[in-house]
Amino acid sequence: MKILFVADPLESFQIYKDTTFSMMREAQKRGHTLSACAPKDIMWQRGGVVTAFVRDIRLTGQSPDWFSAEQQAPNERPAALKEFDAVVMRKDPPFNSEFFYATHLLEQAEREGARVFNKPRALRDHPEKLAILEWPQFIGPTLVTRDAQDIRRFHAEHQDIILKPLDGMGGTGIFRVKEDGLNLGAIIETLNKNGAETVMVQAFLPAIAQGDKRVLVIGGQPVPYSLARIPQGGEVRGNLAAGGKGVAQPLTVRDREIAQAIGPVLAERGLLLMGLDVIGEHLTEINVTSPTCFQEIFDQTGFDVAAMFVQALEAAQAEVHSGAGPSGIN
Repeated sequence: MKILFVADPLESFQIYKDTTFSMMREAQKRGHTLSACAPKDIMWQRGGVVTAFVRDIRLTGQSPDWFSAEQQAPNERPAALKEFDAVVMRKDPPFNSEFFYATHLLEQAEREGARVFNKPRALRDHPEKLAILEWPQFIGPTLVTRDAQDIRRFHAEHQDIILKPLDGMGGTGIFRVKEDGLNLGAIIETLNKNGAETVMVQAFLPAIAQGDKRVLVIGGQPVPYSLARIPQGGEVRGNLAAGGKGVAQPLTVRDREIAQAIGPVLAERGLLLMGLDVIGEHLTEINVTSPTCFQEIFDQTGFDVAAMFVQALEAAQAEVHSGAGPSGIN
């Protein structure tokens, strides 16, 4: 296959832990050819098709010069997205207006014949904080609101709460307010900007001490190991970007129950890869933009998540190409 990765600049990758790099490495190992671009490199003009200015790359197996590219800025090669066998959307959050616009360009490319994973419409329809609302049986006490009084009532009921913005990533903007309500007013003002922005509020889950587990689901099937991201020091956040320690562990019965209920449904909608965040017994987020933790799981368990992903990508692309794929993938 010819695979185009839409991602952050390659020069910014930290290849010892980068999931997109592990995907690329496995794809090249299996004989596929690689190209890369950023969302800013995608364009459409009337009379033409959605085109990206791409670099054709090959991994070198060395660091820091871990790839070689046939093209360099500003001389990237223009290529229609429909010319690739698979376009893998791996742009990191935040899910902002530019990410939103990129999904529209990618969806136009689909109408022209491109095969995009994860499906652009599915990326738009499943914002990572709000996607959990479809499965209330798996989540803890949760409130989504712009109203400060709603938040105060929720705090009075649950005493110990977590507040977070809907567009955050890597644990940014997350606050805990305990029973004393210290700084609750200031935190509400910071997050909801005087009622202008929506906030998610959840009851604090003490099981965070054992880790915020990332449960990966590929092609509707759970990876058999999660990565528990365990808060360190006085932190309440387990995110690796916030200093959490990643510990791979086999899925629990509850992890598997959640993954097997949600995974096939979202795979049918076009989400080839997703990351479910689970604290204790409760689902807290569904990550669909660029789920990570492939390399940490492989390094600690030997389970090759990248191989599972590329195999699923090959199968999905073959189904789409033959017209035999499920309705959510076509």
